[in-house]
Amino acid sequence: MRHPPRSVLLAITGAVALLGTALVPAVSASGATPACTVEYSVTSQWDSGFQGAVTITNNMAALGSWSLSFDFAGGQQITQGWNAEWSQSGTTVTAANESWNGSLPTGASVGAGFLASWSGSNAVPTTFKLNGTTCNVDSGPTDPPTDPPTDPPGNGTAPALRVSGNKLVDADGSAHRMLGVNRSGGEFMCVQGYGIWDGPVDDAAIKAIADWQANAVRIPLNEECWLGLSNVKPEYAGDNYIDAVKELVARVEAHGMTPILELHWSHGQYTGNSAGCSDVHATCQKPMPGRQYTPSFWASVAGTFKSDPATVFDLFNEPYPDRATPTLTQAWECWRDGGSCPGIGYEVAGMQDLVDAVRGTGAQNVIMAGGLAYSNDLGQWLTYRPTDPTGNLVAAYHVYNFNTCASESCWNSTLAPVAEQVPLVAGEIGENTCAHGFVDQVMRWFDDRNLSYLGWTWNTWDCSAGPSLISSFDGTPTAYGIGLRDHLRALNP
Repeated sequence: MRHPPRSVLLAITGAVALLGTALVPAVSASGATPACTVEYSVTSQWDSGFQGAVTITNNMAALGSWSLSFDFAGGQQITQGWNAEWSQSGTTVTAANESWNGSLPTGASVGAGFLASWSGSNAVPTTFKLNGTTCNVDSGPTDPPTDPPTDPPGNGTAPALRVSGNKLVDADGSAHRMLGVNRSGGEFMCVQGYGIWDGPVDDAAIKAIADWQANAVRIPLNEECWLGLSNVKPEYAGDNYIDAVKELVARVEAHGMTPILELHWSHGQYTGNSAGCSDVHATCQKPMPGRQYTPSFWASVAGTFKSDPATVFDLFNEPYPDRATPTLTQAWECWRDGGSCPGIGYEVAGMQDLVDAVRGTGAQNVIMAGGLAYSNDLGQWLTYRPTDPTGNLVAAYHVYNFNTCASESCWNSTLAPVAEQVPLVAGEIGENTCAHGFVDQVMRWFDDRNLSYLGWTWNTWDCSAGPSLISSFDGTPTAYGIGLRDHLRALNP
């Protein structure tokens, strides 16, 4: 679903250094090897320009592709580069591998160079990220937040999930359905400069979701906030944002519910048919994710949660390349393979790119992939589905009363064949009537086939504009939300 627009604020940071110096990799207090190291040097400098170089060493699991990002603080501008595909957006510089040097095994290094302009000062960047992971810092195990939740968590245990045939199953091999809600906020509050979550996410707020007998919570995210790009306020970005997500995931799991981490808003300028905004930044739904940041986002998310098989990854909220490309075949090819897609002015990351980014970290978590037409069209999903070496791939579907495929006849002809081969999850169901007649129909169809679904959304918005399931974060339902609440309670009395 889309959200009401708000303003976007910028935050820029920097530091100062001397000509010819290199950024020496930091040594942590514990002496642990950093996940990656980056050496930055200015090899020559003249009145209006300079030549720079970076050497990247990967100490993580082997990478099939890599992307280095850092911020300039002195107004420098990249003019050309070599041994990498160099680009710059505002102060943020990205160097992505060429086709011939994408493989970066554990312990291996790769170098790249560039020419750039400068004036005033030529400050050395202070923070470098490889595929979203901060380099030159301790790579020790990720600890939970230092400050525990204000309220004690529940005593539930979220199940470890995997795919078996066309079913989701738990560690014992028992079939498992994900039935729950979406908790919107993490996709828009941070990039709009207002916070991280829209409303409370303390233990009482999460318990209120569990009290509906929900067993899953889908959590929309923003890639620029997770990666800590310079257009996001620092207090809502990078490690602060990641820690907030980790804390929410821990609370959801503590109440026995499955957290589904989903990329909702992404970077890339699109002004074509059905554009949600003209902004290059992640301030609205784009037709497809971009290669500049999204693979790095998923590599970082997967690296963070790969030891937690209870966490599910939903690759991209609502693809709609079919609104941009001349033909449906081109749309599906764009969806799977990415690249230069007709009608989309940035390099697209296809679903195969994102599956590869996740699996490249060693993560075996269940992955969800939504189809075309805002995830409402799965007509050729089986034909174009990406290859997943773990076999843990799920088809994702969204349906509202105003969608094209919003009838039992369409579900029977397009969804049923998919559900016969792979697990099918309706990541969003809803209606804009402030009633629940339509979602009642959806739930009956999915119940008859033992399929999963989640209602949009656990936020206190107007039920017709959102639509919103609740009028209060204590779990008080709207006239629309009462349908899902009563249905979940009837399924799990």
